[in-house]
Amino acid sequence: MSATTATIPERALARGSAYRTVVAPIVLGVAMLGLWQGVVDGFGIEQYIVPTPTDIWHEITDNLGSIVDGSVSTGLNALIGLVVGALVGILGAIIAGVWRIFDTIVAPLVAALAVMPIVALAPVLYTMYGADKETARQIVAAVAVIVPVYINTLRGLRQVRPVHRDLMRVYAASARQQQLAVTLPTAAPYVFTGLRVASSLAVISALIAEYFGGPIGGLGKSITSSAASSNYALAWAYVFGAIVLGLVFYCAALAVEMFFTRHRSTP
Repeated sequence: MSATTATIPERALARGSAYRTVVAPIVLGVAMLGLWQGVVDGFGIEQYIVPTPTDIWHEITDNLGSIVDGSVSTGLNALIGLVVGALVGILGAIIAGVWRIFDTIVAPLVAALAVMPIVALAPVLYTMYGADKETARQIVAAVAVIVPVYINTLRGLRQVRPVHRDLMRVYAASARQQQLAVTLPTAAPYVFTGLRVASSLAVISALIAEYFGGPIGGLGKSITSSAASSNYALAWAYVFGAIVLGLVFYCAALAVEMFFTRHRSTP
């Protein structure tokens, strides 16, 4: 009886959490779409200025295959850039955490990468690697990923308290054992935070890089060509595809974080 009674507040709390995280955003999104439709129709706004959600939806259904193909092309470049950039960022942070002099040396480089404009980097890379290659787009995505992953990982590595390190030394733990038992578990939440931020940046960077050349294909090219032909509803349909792609990357990064967090906490 008491066990059943004790679970009631927990169930109510779970339902409230589910409502806040799932139902409430959906209701807000539907309300915003309805307001968008009402404003455009009510004020007679031309489609070339702002198309209605129904016009965009018609373009999505009519060009679903093209949107999926463009999402796959952009998503593959973003994924390669995310993996490469994350590996470089994590490895660099580990080296900087062990040798402070390395952090001092690369700090100006990290600052330069953080403020480097993609619009200037993409054309240069197309010239270097060829306009018929996807390499430039992948490098742009990787560059955008390195900075948040490096900074967050390095911060996490430096969160270990001295008393915990001293305790490991008292137990005569080796450097490898200290890393596995204390340093990496402490840094893990910061690493995943950097990856969540970087997952969206990878998609955005790959998308923007497509505006400045490269092979035909990808959502960025499709948005540009649709807008150039004054088919703004179709351009918005490809924008919708980019939004979905970004959400997929973000949710995938969040799912990986939840998996490792649950796995680590399981006895």
